[in-house]
Amino acid sequence: MVPVNLRPLEEAWRLGNRFGLAPLVLPIGIANPIERLYAVRRRMEELKGSYQPLLAFAILSMTGLFVKPAQDAVLGMFAKKSTAVMTNVPGPREPLQFCGSTLRQTVFWVPASGDIGVHVSILSYGGGVQFALMTDEELCRRPQAIIARFEPEFDKLLLLAMMLPWPGQEI
Repeated sequence: MVPVNLRPLEEAWRLGNRFGLAPLVLPIGIANPIERLYAVRRRMEELKGSYQPLLAFAILSMTGLFVKPAQDAVLGMFAKKSTAVMTNVPGPREPLQFCGSTLRQTVFWVPASGDIGVHVSILSYGGGVQFALMTDEELCRRPQAIIARFEPEFDKLLLLAMMLPWPGQEI
């Protein structure tokens, strides 16, 4: 399940969340990492252009008005359709200053709900990327094995992407 931002960029400074949810089927059968990346991108663009995130936002907003058992039933419906939640938040490109100090690194956590066993947060900030992983111990007994693969896989993807033709370049 992927949170999809519904807030216009010019209102990014406002407090509070405004996002819908959309299920993203990951292309795990594609061995080539570049082809896999493009497949994910294509699927994400299709989801972002659909009414699904807006509809999910409306349903979740209305659910807040229901009694607790009805809220649990609706939230359970979303959770049962998901095995993982992953979100990518673009942060400031330059490190922020706070009370005379530089904030070098920051992290956020995907909200955990229901029986979803894996949560991945990706934050770009100050020229770097921060990954965070939260798992259900019953579903993933060795989360460190997943974390250990982040950097080498990211580096491999970056290297392969740098080998691709640049826009306007002939092959």
